[in-house]
Amino acid sequence: MSRVLITGGAGFLGGWILRELAGQGHVIRIFDRSTDRRILRQIAGAAAEPVEWVQGDITDAAALREAARDCDAIIHLAALLTPACRDNPVLGAQVNLIGTLNVFAAAKAQGIPRVVHASSAAVFGPDDGAVPHPVTHYGAFKLACEASARAWWLDEGIASIGFRPTVVYGPGRETGLTAGPTLACREAVAGRPYTIGYSGPQDLVFVGDVAGAFAAAALAPYEGAHVFPLTGGTVDLPEIVAAIRSEIPDARIDFSGPEVPMAPEVRPVSFEHLLGPARRTPLAEGIARTVAHYRAAAEAVSPRADSAGSSP
Repeated sequence: MSRVLITGGAGFLGGWILRELAGQGHVIRIFDRSTDRRILRQIAGAAAEPVEWVQGDITDAAALREAARDCDAIIHLAALLTPACRDNPVLGAQVNLIGTLNVFAAAKAQGIPRVVHASSAAVFGPDDGAVPHPVTHYGAFKLACEASARAWWLDEGIASIGFRPTVVYGPGRETGLTAGPTLACREAVAGRPYTIGYSGPQDLVFVGDVAGAFAAAALAPYEGAHVFPLTGGTVDLPEIVAAIRSEIPDARIDFSGPEVPMAPEVRPVSFEHLLGPARRTPLAEGIARTVAHYRAAAEAVSPRADSAGSSP
């Protein structure tokens, strides 16, 4: 049994990683500015309750160092996303870049041998999914974090894996530039119209596949500083709409907006030599699981017809 610290663990991806690791019997400690367990309960159920929780800011090096005490690995998710980094680049750098340096410093201080950090396919520009060339502050900060991770390995011997997820979708995704496919599932279940706010093809990867990779990287023994894409396959918006309508035929879903500023096709790089077989959830299955999640959530909050009182 290991104790794993997850920074920024109160959100969507943190909930899925918690579900993965808790299911294997590991102890989870979350470091997050929030203490709201709502998303974790939706995703991980009862596994959200025994979590060790430390409220703090990723820019607070001392608080993070203390939160890392007695941990065996760190999964670093805390970050500001593309819109926030665009609106306030200095704050974005403080959270995304300085925050990542604080994570590695905490690992050094507590003798933690490895860090798994969330990079992004945003390190690629819109025209090349093989050679990094970011066109956003968010992507630039993530690329800098990857380079710093290599320096931490060379200078201090702290091993790391950085994952570059493409568009992550699945139950619980509520924020970010590319949350549209998941929100479309939620709104279709509710019978409301929804417009996905971007256009063009993008690689989509199901969140369960992403969580499995992060969990494996936190527990596996390896050396060096590595970076791997997390891909699921390139699909265009009409294919996403069709997949949702295959589950909800009368779904009123469309799309409109600019293309996402990262490459629609990212070159896969296998990490199975370090972590074992990777999961690959097809789009149709991932959409079906997402729709089923929101249907179950809707049924849980709807009053049962047979529980209503009789009229006088």
